[in-house]
Amino acid sequence: MEKLSVIIPCFNEEASLAECYGRTRAVLNGLDCETEIIYVNDGSFDRTREILDRIASEDSRVKVIHFSRNFGHQPAVSAGIKNCDADRAVIMDADMQDPPELIPDILRLCREERANGVYCVRTSREKESRFKQTTARQFYRIMNCMSEIEFPLDAGDFRLIDRKIMNEFVKLRENGKYIRGLISWIGFRQVPFYYERKARIAGETKYPLRKMLKFASTALLYFSKKPLQIVIGLGFLAVIAGIVLAVWAILGKIYGFSNAELGWTSTISVTVFFGGIQLLTVGVLGQYVGVLFDETKNRPEYIIDEKRNFDH
Repeated sequence: MEKLSVIIPCFNEEASLAECYGRTRAVLNGLDCETEIIYVNDGSFDRTREILDRIASEDSRVKVIHFSRNFGHQPAVSAGIKNCDADRAVIMDADMQDPPELIPDILRLCREERANGVYCVRTSREKESRFKQTTARQFYRIMNCMSEIEFPLDAGDFRLIDRKIMNEFVKLRENGKYIRGLISWIGFRQVPFYYERKARIAGETKYPLRKMLKFASTALLYFSKKPLQIVIGLGFLAVIAGIVLAVWAILGKIYGFSNAELGWTSTISVTVFFGGIQLLTVGVLGQYVGVLFDETKNRPEYIIDEKRNFDH
């Protein structure tokens, strides 16, 4: 019989776990396949661990992975995929913004289309600020302009993937994972599923502006070399501008249409301009060097403290 796993990363989700488990289990009980839920506790410091352990003790179809500390949402999803032995897996969050009631429709679409994956596209975002909606929408469009591969617009981590995609995913060795980008990079047949994203049922977003910027920079640095091409272009323009200014100053001195000694403002402006380009170039190069440094350290992506029900 076919087996379906639901992978749910958790970080300080004590207020939503009971409803998350109840709704997800009710949906899975109605499916015509073997099912399980894999919760990944990403180093929560509230009662998340206690609640998950209790759920796992009462339901052997619930598996739990506890991290040794908070490693982040993407490592948590990665751990869920690597510890999943099912034929297909659904990835969703514990805050119920991605309703588990959609899982039967997503699974049906995957079967009908004979697809290897289904990525869920948000047609609306309930109770999210205009700033969050605008930046999220523009992020995907900027990434498609900058990246060598095409990302589905307005699609998050809520998706279904099959064994073929999971097998290829576990072969990927980089630690700084942008998972929705990696799954797009893996390829195979993936189709969209459109839905309205709901508001969180409890708690606060785990992606404030600081984490959003870090997430975006990881996606950009791991999937695009265009920032390097841009700073090369800026450097080329700076050289051309410097040559033009030098020729203008020399000819002006010879023919008397400029007075180079009185050009204090222009000198300062040019110095600031070229200095800014140099700092920008060094900064972009530094970001890529930092990525190389992190990867060459070869540290594990996450550390597991304990597993529950994986021996069943």
